[in-house]
Amino acid sequence: MSLCPSCLVDIEGEWTRCPLCGAAVVGERTPSPLPDVPLRFSRRRLLRALVLASLGVVLASFAVQLLITPGVPGLGVLRSIWLAIAALWMVALMAVHKRRNIAKSTVYLVVIVSLVSVYWDYLLGWSAWSLTFVVPILCASSLLALILVVRLMRIDLGEHIIYSGLIVVLGLTPLVFLALGWVSVGLPSALCGALCVVALGLLQLARGAEVRHELAKRLHL
Repeated sequence: MSLCPSCLVDIEGEWTRCPLCGAAVVGERTPSPLPDVPLRFSRRRLLRALVLASLGVVLASFAVQLLITPGVPGLGVLRSIWLAIAALWMVALMAVHKRRNIAKSTVYLVVIVSLVSVYWDYLLGWSAWSLTFVVPILCASSLLALILVVRLMRIDLGEHIIYSGLIVVLGLTPLVFLALGWVSVGLPSALCGALCVVALGLLQLARGAEVRHELAKRLHL
C-alpha cells in the first residue's frame, strides 16, 4: 500500500500522487479496491462520427464556396473549413474530458470566439467577414457537434437542454444580421438559421415537456 509522506495516510490504488495534497507517494502500489466503471459511450464510435462530420463540413464548405462569387473578401473556403472543424472537435474534446456542463461551455465558446472575431474584423477595417462567416459557421458547427455528442455519449437531458436551447437562439442571430443587411454574403447566415429553426422545432416536438420542466425548475415557477 502506498503512503503519502505529507499527509501520512495510506492510499489504495494505482495513485502516483496523493489525491489530497498532490505530493508523490512512496511505497508499493496496490490494485484499486473500486471496480472499473465502463464508459457509457464508445470512443471509437464518437471518433468515427466526428471524422464523418468533419468530412461533411469540408464538402459543404466547398459547395458553399461554389455558390458564392469567387474572391469575396472574408475568411474564404480554407479558413471557413478550419473554423467549422475546429469548433466541432473543440466541443467534442470538452465533452470527453469534462463530461459536465458541456452545453454551457459551448455557449461560452460561441460567445467568446464571436466577440473576438468581431473585434478583429473592426481592427482590420471592418469588411463584415466576422458576421458573414465566423458567427454563422461557429454557431452551426457547435450545434452540430453538441447534437452528435449528446446522442453518442447518452448525456442526461437535464444537464444540457437549457443551454442547448440558448445555442439555438444564438444561432438565429445571423438571420437578424441578414435582415439588417450587415452581411456581404447571405448564404452562410441563411443555412445557419435554417439549421437552428429545424433544431428548435425538433427540440420542442421531441422534448417539449422536459424543456418546460427544466425552465420551471430553474426559474422557480
